[in-house]
Amino acid sequence: MARKYEMDKHRNIGFMAHIDAGKTTTTERILYYTGISHRMGEVHDGNTQMDWMEQEQERGITITSAATTAYWQSHRIIIIDTPGHVDFTIEVERSLRVLDGVIAIFCSVGGVEPQTETVWRQAKKYKIPRLAFINKMDRIGADFYHVIDMMKDRLNTNPLVIQLPLFQDDIFIGVVDLVEMKAIIYDTETLGATYKVDEIPKYCWPQAEKYREELLLNLGERDDNILEKYLNGEPISREELKARIRFDTINLTAVPVLCGASFRNKGVQPLLDAIVDYMPSPQDVPPVTGYNLETGADVPCEANDQAPFAALVFKTMNDPYVGQLSFIRVYSGHIKTGKMVINSTQQKKRRIGRLMKMHANHRNEIEEIYAGDIAAAIGLKDTYTGDTICDPSFPVLLDTIDFPEPVISIAVETRTRSEQEKLIRALRKLNQEDPSFSVKQNLETGQVLVSGMGELHLEIITDRLTREYQIKANLGEPQVALKESFRKSFLSEGRFIRQSGGRGQYGHVVLEVFPLARGAGILFKSKIKGNVIPTEYINAVEKGIRDSLKTGIFAGYPMIDTEVHLVDGSHHPVDSSDLAFQIASSMAIKKGVQLGDPFLLEPMMTMDVCVPDDYVGDVIADLTAKRGKISSMIKELGTQLIKAEVPMLSLFRYATTLRSLSQGRGNFSMKFSTYDELPKSIMENHILRSRSML
Repeated sequence: MARKYEMDKHRNIGFMAHIDAGKTTTTERILYYTGISHRMGEVHDGNTQMDWMEQEQERGITITSAATTAYWQSHRIIIIDTPGHVDFTIEVERSLRVLDGVIAIFCSVGGVEPQTETVWRQAKKYKIPRLAFINKMDRIGADFYHVIDMMKDRLNTNPLVIQLPLFQDDIFIGVVDLVEMKAIIYDTETLGATYKVDEIPKYCWPQAEKYREELLLNLGERDDNILEKYLNGEPISREELKARIRFDTINLTAVPVLCGASFRNKGVQPLLDAIVDYMPSPQDVPPVTGYNLETGADVPCEANDQAPFAALVFKTMNDPYVGQLSFIRVYSGHIKTGKMVINSTQQKKRRIGRLMKMHANHRNEIEEIYAGDIAAAIGLKDTYTGDTICDPSFPVLLDTIDFPEPVISIAVETRTRSEQEKLIRALRKLNQEDPSFSVKQNLETGQVLVSGMGELHLEIITDRLTREYQIKANLGEPQVALKESFRKSFLSEGRFIRQSGGRGQYGHVVLEVFPLARGAGILFKSKIKGNVIPTEYINAVEKGIRDSLKTGIFAGYPMIDTEVHLVDGSHHPVDSSDLAFQIASSMAIKKGVQLGDPFLLEPMMTMDVCVPDDYVGDVIADLTAKRGKISSMIKELGTQLIKAEVPMLSLFRYATTLRSLSQGRGNFSMKFSTYDELPKSIMENHILRSRSML
């Protein structure tokens, strides 16, 4: 089967933004105008095609990224709509990992909001070309030019203004195209499906000329030909301008800025034109580099259908009808259904059962996929997010995806043992879909702890357990993922001796233990000289140390940032064993940690709280009472943006608290910052509670 769309007419793009900026609404309009759907879904009505989960429809937010395909001007556009809530940042991360371009959507009133900065940094990390779409131009307080200034100041970017909003009697009616120097005016009777291209109104002409000049000067800084024509007063064709804008966008030297009001059906078709004109095809971005497992060399995976097949699994989903769906991005080559591939991450051969083109949760079966495609595969057993699948003759390993550490936990319990086993199986399936949460079971107590990125994240997980897996579970109080550390280095000895008839057990170690800086991890060094402890037991000593630090020493929480030196010990020629040395090293660590002045660390969250001026005092007082530290305050159009660092322990149900303090007019976002020392009085309570649970 031949490729239907040439690669230069293919676009892989995603929508990213702060929550409620209009990502899903914009996607719904695109599906309508491109003929994929015959009605426009609305987020507030819970009937959008992209927000297909019940939890999304009820809450009016996007929780999981959803893919679809649209067609415009003989181009195929694969779109991924991502969540805006910080608890689901993994969905943005893994989508950006496989996209070639991204549309950053800004609210014309809120501007560069907290989560916008986060997703912008994520896109910058992956060096993804961006377009900016300033949405909600119909709202009271909309300020297009203020958002441009915020982009410069907060995102440190070069906004390339190629459209201006067009108003008539303070009503947003369309846009001014600065490339064509024409006005696009929308017909309100046809849901924005029809519009007319007209001359720029006289009242708007001075503003259009000013920004057209700024556009030419901006492009001229990097293009001598455009600059020379501009200075000589020579005409510059739209083809020249579009070519230069496209070049700058793909090379990350500028971000084209458009505007509109998706909910009012204005500005979406020019956005589609811009995606076609300025966003890269898979051939326009640098090829990803893989590691050849046979030669040990780095090899580029060229966007070429004839190259060896290589793809990255960026998401998995459990479908009740077909089993596990593995979402893959093909970087090179092509593959048909029924073909054998190798999962180079797991070192296992797998057969492609079926291939699917996805439209949210709907599937259309296809026979073959090519370089640049994003699709779903069925039949890739034991394949997880971040795995590489490739041609068996080309065993290449692509860079995997980084997952954030969970910061909050909650106990989940069932009434019977059979339900408990069912719970564990369900949680493991959910964990395969979403690696940003983890499951841990205490084998002694039987208690199951689910850890995630925030309260909403855990709420969605437990809700899915009830709806999708019919598991009725009791939920405990949320628990923050604390860590252990210590201040002073110490020397400690561990000796394990057991003798009972026959062969006994003997292990003896002397350890020197040092605290390290935050983020250093766990380091182990053997400084044994001679044959005091035979080499074959060194790995057992290290395992005993790492296992003890992982399970916690004095309060049951993992101990971090520790360096351990094995400096002395002894062995028995008959009775020594791996197990004996594991136990001896664990005994030494546990016995000596009290000498190191141990303490607990709690996760600190960087918060951005946006509230009207009238409520700032109450909100700051509440944050301070929660042991928060205010770092800055920024005034914006009748509101204040409060930036603070607050302990996660103090933030349970903060959404309810903020609604109460601001009469429902405040909003916030937060992300993990670092670990900081827990105050002594609070630490003692946690130690007592932790020991009572053991």
